[in-house]
This record gives sequence, structure tokens and C-alpha cells, in this order.
Amino acid sequence: MSLTVRAAQVADAAGIAAVHVQAWREAYAHLMPADFLASLDEQRRASGWRQILADGITDVFVAIDGTTTIGWASAGPGRDHDAARARELEGIYVLASAYGTGAGQRLLDAAVGNTGAYLWMADDNPRAEAFYRRNGFERDGAVKQESFGPVSLPVVRLSR
Repeated sequence: MSLTVRAAQVADAAGIAAVHVQAWREAYAHLMPADFLASLDEQRRASGWRQILADGITDVFVAIDGTTTIGWASAGPGRDHDAARARELEGIYVLASAYGTGAGQRLLDAAVGNTGAYLWMADDNPRAEAFYRRNGFERDGAVKQESFGPVSLPVVRLSR
């Protein structure tokens, strides 16, 4: 593996969208209906990512193996009015085939470093929670419901 982690550019939108869709299918198969996950649209996601990358508000990083995007992370100022910390890890996803390569760690380090930060995570997501705990994040008691298409899931906030 030839792993590079760098700031994302608008040209990375399609690769980020491909990882976004595939990683959701891999990570959330036990939480979301298969037909909903199958309906996720890479082209629509790529369009959204082009906008995010172009506006420069959110910091986005990509993990690249050779020329293939295998992960991404995004972070920025906390979006919640009662944010636990000033910085929010808005998303981080790595393809299952890249688990254990260090890509997730390098993305987390690029997105939030060692600073205080918070994130929202699906309540029933043990692999992600173990990763976050290794990096000093703990559940802080905040819980809310989030809607994803036809599904409403409990999400929990972790902070450090």
C-alpha cells in the first residue's frame, strides 16, 4: 500500500462520493434497509462534495492508495448551537478493504489533530466507537435522532 493523506481538492469529489456510498453500505448494513443503501447515488453525492470542496468552509482530507481514494474525513467549526467543543469531526469513512492500514488514524489526525473535538456517531456502531475511544473520545451523554432517508437512528455525541 502506498498511502497518502492530503487536503482534498474539487477534483477529488467523485472519489470521495464513491467511498461515502461504499462505506455506508459496509458500515451500516446492520442499521439501514438494504434497498435504501442500494439506492445511494454516487453522482448526487459527488455533486454535493464538489460544492463542499469549492466553498472552503469545511476542511476535507482524503486517503489515497496509489491513485484510488480509500477514505476521507471532514471537520470544521461545531455546527451545533450547544457544541461540546469548538471543532467537530463531521465525518470520517474508510473502505472496509483498508481497515487496519492506518488510513483512518491518519485522516483523524489530519482533520482534528490532538485538539478537543466532538462528533456524532450511530449509537450501534461498535467498530467506530472502539476507534474513537482509542483516540480519547468518550460518550458525553448527548443523544438525538437523525433521519437518513426512511430510517431514523439514535446518534450519540462523543467528545474529548
